Amino acid sequence: MIRRQVLKLSGEALASSASDETIDASVVDYLAKEIAHSMESETLQLAVVVGGGNIWRGATGAMAGMNRANSDQMGMLGTVINALALQDAIENHGRATRVMSAINMDQVAEPYIRRRAIRHLEKGRVVIFAAGMGLPYFTTDTPAAQRAAEIEAQLVLKGTHGGVDGVYSEDPKKNPKAVKYEELSFDDVIAKDLRVMDMTAFTFCRDNNLPIRVFDLMAPDNLRRALAGEAVGTLVK
Repeated sequence: MIRRQVLKLSGEALASSASDETIDASVVDYLAKEIAHSMESETLQLAVVVGGGNIWRGATGAMAGMNRANSDQMGMLGTVINALALQDAIENHGRATRVMSAINMDQVAEPYIRRRAIRHLEKGRVVIFAAGMGLPYFTTDTPAAQRAAEIEAQLVLKGTHGGVDGVYSEDPKKNPKAVKYEELSFDDVIAKDLRVMDMTAFTFCRDNNLPIRVFDLMAPDNLRRALAGEAVGTLVK
């Protein structure tokens, strides 16, 4: 059975925690290696949505007095830089990729066309969606959900990078007794006021019956296990 999934990576996950490097080559290489090796399974079709927060955050610029639409457009360009870095690293591990951008920039990326994206997936290529949806006022969680629905993915994988391995009753860094949930319904998340992802993206997934798996991206072997369909982190469905 073919498993078509969308992996959401934050831009901050690509940055170095040990220095001021905007993009940490070793982190990108680690993620690329896990993705490329997971693609050796002929049952996996994978698209990736990468954020741009390591380069620019639209909300931060807006709080400093910038026009919000302009600031968000800068953030979209940051996601393209990250997508190209990830593409290069994945291809260094022997897996063909395509970067598809919601903002036309033909010299560096293909324009996003839904049917073409699906065809790339069917041919075993990793598709990296860049520039969000090309619209301001949205986080990159929302295009991850939107693209997943458009390409008829079965699951959105939300990779975190702060050392929290799923969804908890409270922040486990503040309360060591916080309870980790293995599985939740969409209604549970709303009733318990839990933070899974951007609420616009979350409600979109709920309305389109699109499950979300939240897991620690940086824990050893976690990304490979998540891509293989194992029960890591928390499943929301």
